[in-house]
Amino acid sequence: MKRYSNLGALARLTFETLKPSGTSADPESQRHFREAAQAAEEYAIEPRGWLVLTGSVGAGKTHLAAGIANKCLEHGHPALYISVPDLLDHLRAAFAPTSEVTYDQLFEQVRNAPVLILDDMGAHATTPWAEEKLYQVLNHRFNLQLPTVIVVSGTFNQLDEQLQARLKDPQLVVTIHVGSPTSSSHWRLDRVKNELMKRMTWETFDTRGNYADPPGQESLKQALSSAKVFSAAPSGWFVLTGVPGCGKTHLAMAIINERLRLGEAALFAFVPDLLDYLRLTFSPQSRVTYDQLFEEVRTASLLVLDDLGAQSSTPWAEEKLYQILVYRYEMMLPTVITIRGYIEDLPEAVRSRLMDQRLVELTPIGAPDYRSRGKRPNLRGRNYRQSRTN
Repeated sequence: MKRYSNLGALARLTFETLKPSGTSADPESQRHFREAAQAAEEYAIEPRGWLVLTGSVGAGKTHLAAGIANKCLEHGHPALYISVPDLLDHLRAAFAPTSEVTYDQLFEQVRNAPVLILDDMGAHATTPWAEEKLYQVLNHRFNLQLPTVIVVSGTFNQLDEQLQARLKDPQLVVTIHVGSPTSSSHWRLDRVKNELMKRMTWETFDTRGNYADPPGQESLKQALSSAKVFSAAPSGWFVLTGVPGCGKTHLAMAIINERLRLGEAALFAFVPDLLDYLRLTFSPQSRVTYDQLFEEVRTASLLVLDDLGAQSSTPWAEEKLYQILVYRYEMMLPTVITIRGYIEDLPEAVRSRLMDQRLVELTPIGAPDYRSRGKRPNLRGRNYRQSRTN
């Protein structure tokens, strides 16, 4: 059975060699990882239905998948482990006259495996042929309810719609997110984000502002109310404008807190840091590729972009931001954006999308900086006026 499993060097990745709390220093991520590991081991002992593992690159999904294969073998369950890109390569190679196995033999072996473990779903080239073969395998196993473990590389949104439908069937599929729903293990954001989340909640948001006049206080109340409505069922884009320190980031983090409380995923990115991390992925020492990180950001089920407009306005930075925003705009993916400064100061291509009332709820905050406590701010001048676009 060891030879049949196709594990090779991954035979060393067992539940016994697994780091119990994962690789993150974040306590919440560690708790989620322990829960995922326990569920994976229980599945391996008695494999039934489909188990789908999601999470960021480096979170430990492949170790869990290999651990399931090894545990299945221990309990006498034949299991076949293979990454999706390798599977498609082998199927293509089977057409060669020199192939030791025919295409039909290999295809039957995979689609009827007693337990099939597919790693790196979503990392393959998305050609029509590849999507057709994958769907044929999964549709067959879906109809026969054959035990299947699938490791998703990236997010569901990047997969073919037919595959998504199979992977989201609640009658057959159990989905486990490895790590915290908001964690991205290759970003150095966890500590900062967690500190913000602890203190930036609905309860700590002060609608009185800092010497805010009545219109300013009303804008804070309206922004809080709108943020709560959005967090309950994110749809479209929620865009907050106002001067630095007026409460935009506080509301954005409170939205993430609420989604976490509901067990949903969200990704937070401070825009200047995001661009720095994208640049760093080109380094040979980077643990994640540019494509992996870029895809994770642009396809996140809920993305929070904080401080848009604070980044260096280089052509490269503008291009990357534009690509992320255009993709999410066209796919109508839920997005929260806080803007430093004024919408009219942003590039025209970005500004036009932020002004689209069919998708965007624009929420201006007309209150001054909270951080100048104990000192009445100067309300004169451009800094404390609402954006001219509002």
